[in-house]
Amino acid sequence: MLGFYLACFLVLFVVLSVSVIYSCIKLFPAPLQTLSKKIVQSRINSSAVGVVIIILVFLSSFVNMFMCSKKTLKDCLAAEYNVTPANVTPCWVRTSAHNYSLATDSGFCGDSTPNCNFPEYFTCCILLSLLACSVFLQISSIGKLVLMFVIDFVYVIVVEVPQVALFDNADLLVAANQIGSSNSTEPCTIDRVALKIATPIIITVFVLALYLHAQQVESTARLDFLWKLQATEEKEEMEELQAYNRRLLHNILPKDVAAHFLARERRNDELYYQSCECVAVMFASISNFSEFYVELEANNEGGGVSAAPQRDHCRLR
Repeated sequence: MLGFYLACFLVLFVVLSVSVIYSCIKLFPAPLQTLSKKIVQSRINSSAVGVVIIILVFLSSFVNMFMCSKKTLKDCLAAEYNVTPANVTPCWVRTSAHNYSLATDSGFCGDSTPNCNFPEYFTCCILLSLLACSVFLQISSIGKLVLMFVIDFVYVIVVEVPQVALFDNADLLVAANQIGSSNSTEPCTIDRVALKIATPIIITVFVLALYLHAQQVESTARLDFLWKLQATEEKEEMEELQAYNRRLLHNILPKDVAAHFLARERRNDELYYQSCECVAVMFASISNFSEFYVELEANNEGGGVSAAPQRDHCRLR
């Protein structure tokens, strides 16, 4: 069993190391860099690695259950009192010559394998392994639901068939402990839901809760993507409109004058002027300007038509 846990640890350590290589890609050999890129940049590869990790965590959470004793406490008490197992009550656990209790470490009926008197811990470990499904955002909510139901189904089969004795023994020992700690004279029966019935219900409810959480996370991620796409489109449209307005302004004013009025640090009441000793004012017009003025990309959408007058303006200043 120790070899299994060491193998799982090595696999998880290798996956973590390959993922770290992608962040520090220049410090490692080329084959490792290629492998890291294939895993991180591919959704299918990332999902496959995530599924493998979840399965390893799931197996590690309950595989130790098979090392526990499978002897049924009711069979041991039935053989001791020479009755059928169906007639065994928690009171007989208290009066047994073997002094069975929740603190009994060795197996019942002289079994050499240890007891697992608290199988709820295995269920808690399964719940933690289900939480690992919510970590991997590359797996879709439907994929997480299918994977969690598979985990739920496998564990319930293990609980109800090969390892059902662990849960029956725990119920009997807990009932006997409650009877021994109470001073009432009621019959040796305690109404409580059996662990083998409560465990599947708890895990199924937990799976549904995690599925709703995964669906909410996926919906939020999709909305964030759409909002980001919309913001990018609006930004591009704004930049195009700004460039178009700038071209129109350059058709009216010289570029240096337009740059002065477009400056962000300019005050609203500040005028544009230049101090010159000799000044000449020239008014010019282009005959039939509307006949050959066309906005095309080749002439910068009309900006090239007014380039010649602007050059003449610059030469005369």
